[in-house]
Amino acid sequence: MSTPSAGSSNQPPGSPPGGPGPGPLAKLQSLSPGDTVTVVHLVRHGEVHNPQGVLYGRLPDYHLSDLGRRMAERVAEWFGGHDIAHLVTSPLERARETAEPTAEAFGLEPVVDDRVLEAENQFEGQTFGVGDGAIWHPGIWWRLRNPWRPSWGEPYARIAARMLAAAADARDAAAGREAVVVSHQLPVWIARCAFEGRRFAHDPRRRQCALASVTSVTYAGDRVHSLAYAEPSADLLGPADTQQFGA
Repeated sequence: MSTPSAGSSNQPPGSPPGGPGPGPLAKLQSLSPGDTVTVVHLVRHGEVHNPQGVLYGRLPDYHLSDLGRRMAERVAEWFGGHDIAHLVTSPLERARETAEPTAEAFGLEPVVDDRVLEAENQFEGQTFGVGDGAIWHPGIWWRLRNPWRPSWGEPYARIAARMLAAAADARDAAAGREAVVVSHQLPVWIARCAFEGRRFAHDPRRRQCALASVTSVTYAGDRVHSLAYAEPSADLLGPADTQQFGA
């Protein structure tokens, strides 16, 4: 639904200009002697039980499915051997449930942070599928007028600002070690766009942020050194499992 932005008005202050497509960080900071190296892992939650297929957004009582719980366990297993010292989670049930196996594995008490909450969305509670969803009702088309902001929900720049601030605090809390932040697809993706200097406006179908995926940001001091992406539950994902409504 989104198209690339013609300008950089959606970028946070100090970000490099955005490129048109996916790729690695263009210019990484090099490590210097004495740098404190810290890794912050941005985790998308596992599959949600959502038989009606609604865009659940910030609605309460959307919990992990049985498969989602297996994904959460897989994430905790994937972190085995890592030096996880700090754990942050969105307040929504699906994120907190995804964090539980990691909390147990590392003996951590998760910190609930509203800044890593799902993005606001005016279509919350509605079906939004192609061919049978809210998008086909002319009465809502006005909400779709500006894909660059976007007009139907929380501005991308605001999502980026809160996610980057939360990641920086997690970095400081785990200085010299590793932190895990369990969030949602759009906030994680927008944070990655900010780190990589991409435009925020995008086609949602092209987000590289599958269920229970891990986007890892390595800091050298307070500078971003590198970024990596992994899918610990790749073998559990079906063809439609990389996208979930309001995930």
